[in-house]
Amino acid sequence: MSLPSRPLTVAAVQAEPTPGDVAGNARTAARLVVRAAARVVVLPELFLPAYHPPTLGVDPAGTDVAADPDGRVDDPRLDPLRNAAREAGAAVVIGAAVRHPDRRRTISSLVVDPTGAVIVGYDKQQLWSGERELFDAGRRGATLVVEQWRFGLGICYDGCFPEHGRAAAADGAHGYLCPSGYLAGSAHRRDLYYAARALDNTMYVVFANAVGGADPWRFNGGAAVYDPEGRPLARGADTGEDVLTATLDPEALAATRAAHTMLLDRPPHDGAARATLAG
Repeated sequence: MSLPSRPLTVAAVQAEPTPGDVAGNARTAARLVVRAAARVVVLPELFLPAYHPPTLGVDPAGTDVAADPDGRVDDPRLDPLRNAAREAGAAVVIGAAVRHPDRRRTISSLVVDPTGAVIVGYDKQQLWSGERELFDAGRRGATLVVEQWRFGLGICYDGCFPEHGRAAAADGAHGYLCPSGYLAGSAHRRDLYYAARALDNTMYVVFANAVGGADPWRFNGGAAVYDPEGRPLARGADTGEDVLTATLDPEALAATRAAHTMLLDRPPHDGAARATLAG
């Protein structure tokens, strides 16, 4: 697999959005993007409307953004975020509730590019618990390319499925970008899953998470950037707004993949054939 030729600075954000306030949350996101001063900035799952199912359920018109048939989003509430991406020269990945032309409603990652254009980059494939009552599952994976770096896109519960990260790696991903919404009490799983996805696939992982809020929708931060062996290059506390930055190094990526050759050593069909033994 080819590798990027130069390092890339990324940022994982943990912050508290206001339920239902897409315009206000876009302004908060814009501030954090400028603060990050990184080429790629990842913000939490459903950050624009906030991950607050009661509000998402009662006000879909106010919490959703609309996509056109080509996946473009043209919503004036996002103008501050567009401007921030242009100012910072950043690719921004941010969580949103998206209404598609066929009326599907998805938990999605929007990608705001350095020109300020906004597209639906990825729709969450693995819906968790009550999300199934409000949203439709995504239909395909997606890879974002920034300066030769290939990033698989996942959202929260997707990262609990090893095959999701592996599909990204099989598509040549050097990293995995995961906007998330982990609730208080889930710190063990939060810290284990994304470090494991990094090591499983010898790729960087950028994990953003919401923070704050009121029970039962209180989130636990811990945003992080993991290296290809699953070690945290930067990690946030369980409380408080923060922007965690790190530099992805192609030489470190190459060295890890030379030492840990799981991607090359995979058996055909990933070992799907099995024998049944009697004990």
